[in-house]
Amino acid sequence: MNYRQWLAQASNALNQANPQENGKTDALVLLQFATGKSRTQILAFDETEIDEKVRSNLTALLAHRLKGEPIAYILGEKEFWSLSLNVDESTLIPRPDTEILVEKALMIAREKLQKNPPHFNVLDLGTGTGAIALALASELTEICKKQQTELVISGVDLLPNAVELAKSNAEKNQLNVIFFQSQWFENVEGKFDLIVSNPPYIDEKDKHLSQGDVRFEPFSALVATEQGYGDLRYIIEQAPAYLNEGGALLLEHGWQQGEKVRSIFAENHWEKIATVRDYGDNERVTYGFWKSHEI
Repeated sequence: MNYRQWLAQASNALNQANPQENGKTDALVLLQFATGKSRTQILAFDETEIDEKVRSNLTALLAHRLKGEPIAYILGEKEFWSLSLNVDESTLIPRPDTEILVEKALMIAREKLQKNPPHFNVLDLGTGTGAIALALASELTEICKKQQTELVISGVDLLPNAVELAKSNAEKNQLNVIFFQSQWFENVEGKFDLIVSNPPYIDEKDKHLSQGDVRFEPFSALVATEQGYGDLRYIIEQAPAYLNEGGALLLEHGWQQGEKVRSIFAENHWEKIATVRDYGDNERVTYGFWKSHEI
């Protein structure tokens, strides 16, 4: 069997098993992974025969995907902000919408760094794979080095497995981020200029929990009390004690939660509260400043 034949067979099987997914795209990703060949190489030389060992591996990979398992878990990796991240079932799979949080955090950080502070501290709550913290480190490290600002980025997670995974991703991408175990602020010390988080925000009764990739992701990283607002509220209420004056808190949330999240910020006396929309034009990230006389 050659590349073309396997792709046709696998695509057909995947389309039948998961009609809402793109079977051809998934099949091509699996073939790239198993062969170590690029998309261009596979399509340009699609008559290449697949040897028995690779074909056996492909059969196993395809079986996992036919069950609906996320591609990222099957491959054990996912790209985020041009970083290659290890992933496993202990964490959420990094998603493109979370890059909106990174983009806005970087805008705020760069404005603050224009004042050339001696220190700049960032905290990522519920870090998971470390995606957000590592993306920020990849962009801010050189800026801070040039102007001799001491940059310290920390990421915390409740699950020890997630902390170890995040540490492996820091090493893999050669980025300096401190990761440690903590239930939100429990083991956190000091104050920060920027706090970011993509916390659980789904209502436990949400029907989408039984659909797609989230079926395989950790329930604790998805679901929150108060119809999804429990963790968002807790972070908004507690964060001021851990922020320097004028510090900012940025939170990712569900596409219909923007108005409520803004109201929770307002109830807790945050300033300059605003919401950023994602690539689908949905409200996705809300932020505020703590006693920010100027940004």
